[in-house]
Amino acid sequence: MGTFSIWHWLIVLVIILLVFGTKKLRNIGGDLGGAVKGFKEGMKEESKPSADAPPAQVSGGQTIEGEVKEKAKS
Repeated sequence: MGTFSIWHWLIVLVIILLVFGTKKLRNIGGDLGGAVKGFKEGMKEESKPSADAPPAQVSGGQTIEGEVKEKAKS
């Protein structure tokens, strides 16, 4: 009783098709695919070092302790 058979899933699929229609489901699938593609491209760009930005240089650091009294309005 805990698992669903293939017939249960087919009935659920038919109900979903009746409620949403094939055109709407196709659009949702296309939008989801485009979002995944954009995410993958963004991850590839993130891992490549940018040619425009100079490499970060770390020098002998100095820590300055302080307290912000008032936030500057911009």
